[in-house]
Amino acid sequence: MSQAVRTRPEGSGQPLSEAYDTALLDLDGVVYAGGNAIAHAVDSLAVARSGGMHLAYVTNNALRTPETVAGHLTELGIPTGADDVITSAQAVARLISEQVPAGARVLVIGGEGLRVALRERGLTPVESADDDPAAVVQGYGGPDLAWGRFAEASYAVARGVPWFASNTDLTIPSGRGIAPGNGAAVEVVRIATGAEPQVAGKPLPPMHRETIIRTGAERPLVVGDRLDTDIEGASNGGVDSLLVLTGVTDGLQLLAAPPRHRPTYVDADLRGLLTGQPEVTALSGGFRCGGFTATAGADRLELEGDGAALDGLRALCAAAWTAAGEGSCELDGGKALARLGL
Repeated sequence: MSQAVRTRPEGSGQPLSEAYDTALLDLDGVVYAGGNAIAHAVDSLAVARSGGMHLAYVTNNALRTPETVAGHLTELGIPTGADDVITSAQAVARLISEQVPAGARVLVIGGEGLRVALRERGLTPVESADDDPAAVVQGYGGPDLAWGRFAEASYAVARGVPWFASNTDLTIPSGRGIAPGNGAAVEVVRIATGAEPQVAGKPLPPMHRETIIRTGAERPLVVGDRLDTDIEGASNGGVDSLLVLTGVTDGLQLLAAPPRHRPTYVDADLRGLLTGQPEVTALSGGFRCGGFTATAGADRLELEGDGAALDGLRALCAAAWTAAGEGSCELDGGKALARLGL
């Protein structure tokens, strides 16, 4: 059964950490950036955890092992076990294991996270197209991944070996800015072979399935900063989502979001887990949240009133998404956002 088209952010009378049993948290842009904790993340997660919310960390980055990620989070002041980390490497390893014989060889183009995940599923990582692999798997291998690795993948894929990718994120955030992600590397092999990989990571169902299997979540809330991976993944999985504005998504992108990219809730950062969410109410010709009223004009979004900037953003989302229906809003929201400082 198809989901109803979301036309406004929802409200919640309870803190989100009480309304949901598990937070499925993205890492880059949500918990940390450039390896350093984002403001309010450590304290907010500690309060959510102490209140009984299970915290799980879900990442499309297949380079690092769950143990390494857990160690990093613990060093930042967020006590985490390896079982609390779910990676796209684990999701793609399960996908491969369901299609090749037990113990099969898999050509790895990527880092240690992929090799560990494959061994966990009883598969054997190999390094060459001449090692008679039953599958090729490609994941982010870090900035120093040698160009020759793409050639190895291309040789095997061109011979008809099934090709898998942990994820196809074109970019990845770094401490110096935005860098090419695994999706850019996948494009190299696609161009060379004309083939298409099976993809496991967010926003696709294999990643959501892996997350639910490993966490046992019954009322999960996806928390992310990217519309095209975190929020779309939640939509594909039929679960609620919280967009935080500490990462790559800005106000204009949010207002223009098509239905699959519209989050259930919007907040500034992870402190949003600890509070309820204000209602957005429909008025004659507009929408109100807090002290702001937003309307859709002939060619732009209009905003009146005063109050918390996030309330204005939520009202603008309702006006934009309602005007767009099942498409993307093309009305100019720049002036309204500038008034909010967003």
